[in-house]
Amino acid sequence: MANIQQNNKRIILNSKILILQQRIDAFVKLGSFLASAEGAESPILHAVSTKNPWYTRANVLQQFQAIAGNLTAAKLEQWLANAPQQDVPKTVGLVLAGNLPLVGFHDIMTVLLAGFTAMIKTSSDDAGLTNFVLDKLLEIEPQFREKIKLVERLENFDLVIATGSNNSARYFEHYFGKYPHIIRKNRNSLAVLSGQETPEQLTALGHDIFDYFGLGCRSVSKIFLPKAYSIPHLFDQLESFHPIKDHFKYNNNYDFNKSIYLINKNVHFDNGFLLLKEDDALASPLAVVHYAYYENIQDVKEYINSHSEEIQCVTTEMDLQGVESPVFALGNSQCPALDDYADNVDTLAFLVANQ
Repeated sequence: MANIQQNNKRIILNSKILILQQRIDAFVKLGSFLASAEGAESPILHAVSTKNPWYTRANVLQQFQAIAGNLTAAKLEQWLANAPQQDVPKTVGLVLAGNLPLVGFHDIMTVLLAGFTAMIKTSSDDAGLTNFVLDKLLEIEPQFREKIKLVERLENFDLVIATGSNNSARYFEHYFGKYPHIIRKNRNSLAVLSGQETPEQLTALGHDIFDYFGLGCRSVSKIFLPKAYSIPHLFDQLESFHPIKDHFKYNNNYDFNKSIYLINKNVHFDNGFLLLKEDDALASPLAVVHYAYYENIQDVKEYINSHSEEIQCVTTEMDLQGVESPVFALGNSQCPALDDYADNVDTLAFLVANQ
């Protein structure tokens, strides 16, 4: 009898593991699709930019590749080592942002892989991308159908993860505050230069600034420069990004901010597609990056730590040991790993704690 009970227990445990493994397998296959030529030629890629001009084909494909890079069996299994093995009878309400293509994918993936039901309210800027990816996931694993709900209004949920602006966060706090929740606000990223960077490293910084037009929380909006740093030297290494000016919405922002600075006689640098302005503020307007000079790197570290609630990440080639924000090499701010969480709040741990 004891052996039979042990065997039954082993079967149940194996069944639970299989459930999680099925989820992982489905997302691995989804990643393979997004990275494939088939994914790159999906008809939706020819339509999204007409619905949302910020969602260019290049930006959507870049997001496809970034997502696919994390959807490997090894990475997912390591990340989900402490996740629930069985289905969780709870629903997570998701309010997604739309500033970048598929910016809410990580939240959806985390909820589904942790065994919860995802009740999803997409952004009006989403251009149908989330529906497209979820339809592909359901084609791969139809059992997810009972775990995905696309809604216009959140109702009958147990937990909430909502992403928006500082203004919308106040609204979210009012309506969702009584539920276990993660509510995200505006964040920005910054870079720290030593003056010893190679031309290649400075060109890589251009990706931190210009990828996705600088619209994401991982986009560098401020740069710390050593005293007497040559800004024309920096501009020289960013020149390859000049085609960004051909995008009409980006260029409208560039022209507008340039006009304001000229009218107000604000001192600034201009390379024809990016404005650099010395400013204490962390957040900068689109097509503008603020900069500040430093003499002591310790002052920069203190700034970063005192603004940690506003900073998503820092890019640099320097040793910034002691800073509280995540640090990436130049050019890597837009390449988060599975555990590089928005607002630096561990979404998976939040779900596990509230299963």
